[in-house]
Amino acid sequence: MKADLKLCRSLLFLPASNPRAIEKARGLAADMVVLDLEDAVKPEDKDSARAAAVAAAAEGFPGLCAIRINSRKPWYEADLPAAAASRADYVIVPMTPGPEAPIAAAGATGKPVLAMIETARGVLNAAAIAPATAGLIAGTNDLAADLGLRRGGGRAALVTALQTILLAARAAGVAAFDGVHNRLDDPEGFAAQCVEGASFGFDGKSLIHPSQIDSANRLFGPSGEEVAAAKRLLAAATGGAERFEGEMIERMHVEQARRVLAKARA
Repeated sequence: MKADLKLCRSLLFLPASNPRAIEKARGLAADMVVLDLEDAVKPEDKDSARAAAVAAAAEGFPGLCAIRINSRKPWYEADLPAAAASRADYVIVPMTPGPEAPIAAAGATGKPVLAMIETARGVLNAAAIAPATAGLIAGTNDLAADLGLRRGGGRAALVTALQTILLAARAAGVAAFDGVHNRLDDPEGFAAQCVEGASFGFDGKSLIHPSQIDSANRLFGPSGEEVAAAKRLLAAATGGAERFEGEMIERMHVEQARRVLAKARA
């Protein structure tokens, strides 16, 4: 049984042109494998990568599978029917400026779409984009470049954009995923970014290397104490507003506890 998209903690992006990476991913604990046809693939490899993505999706992965299509011609036109014919669970649309792109992709492929928000225009249109999708992904690298941010400046300047993306997703009732962490030799920085993204409310994180999977799964999943507290709350709740361990709880807190346990089971 496939996982609920909102329970996905780790979205591993792999070049569809890299068969070794794809084969290795079949034994990894990523909640979603994204077969990338866009930036990770050289122009001369686009056609072979497209065929490889369809073949890889047919063989399947332990978790969910998505294909990220190109946003530019002539590859976009060829990617849509290939994605439609594939066994991928989702199609990911990059550089989404407005709702037209995910609507078109969903119509052409018959699959649910995740939209990457990677420009200032996309952030400002996120509230209109989200209802046409199954979820939003913050494309932080392209977004930082579009905003003119300096490299190495941290994420403080992206906080407004990230929270706007999250607000749009939550208002539409769809999933929301944090962007990538580029430094592969910085596990502490990656972990800190996961903690921050989870505290913002993101469901999970985009990853660029298998070494990031375990940390993302752990830090976007509930801790042992959170699970224990959720179980105690559900056992104590009788309905309506009431006192629980020194705090007032109500139906909202019960629903939150149920979500914690659902994510823990996943």
